[in-house]
Amino acid sequence: MTTEKAMFGAGCFWGVEASFRSIDGVKEALVGYAGGKTENPTYEEVCSDETGHAEVVEVEFDPSKVTYEQPLEVFWANHDPTTRNRQGPDVGTQYRSVIFPYTPEQRAAAEQSRATLDQSGRFRRPIVTLIEPAPKFYRAEEYHQRYLEKRGIKHCAI
Repeated sequence: MTTEKAMFGAGCFWGVEASFRSIDGVKEALVGYAGGKTENPTYEEVCSDETGHAEVVEVEFDPSKVTYEQPLEVFWANHDPTTRNRQGPDVGTQYRSVIFPYTPEQRAAAEQSRATLDQSGRFRRPIVTLIEPAPKFYRAEEYHQRYLEKRGIKHCAI
């Protein structure tokens, strides 16, 4: 079976990871860090807001069951894309809204989706989500993987 990957930053990665896992055809969702200058950053380093990394979720999916647009829709539904470097009480560049496409097709779909949503009137403020080429993904520490699931929590509010 061939799989594809997608990567999104939507604030705190715990709740977003759980949402991606709920999509039929998603094989794996891993939390981690991407888009910064520090190699193999730790959670503490990323939280310092000095590494440049965003908290992200890397989603691996079966394209025969899931289109890229499905995780993209989950991304938009699970955070406020109009707040720069902030999601709820979490503030800093590590909580930025960002899409890291792996392919030109993913980039085109992300840009089209962002433009359509921005023009839809759903939000009172403009969307500030960045779309940047996928950088290296650094898997977060094991205690962050399936964090909510390990605690018996189904989802967390944004």
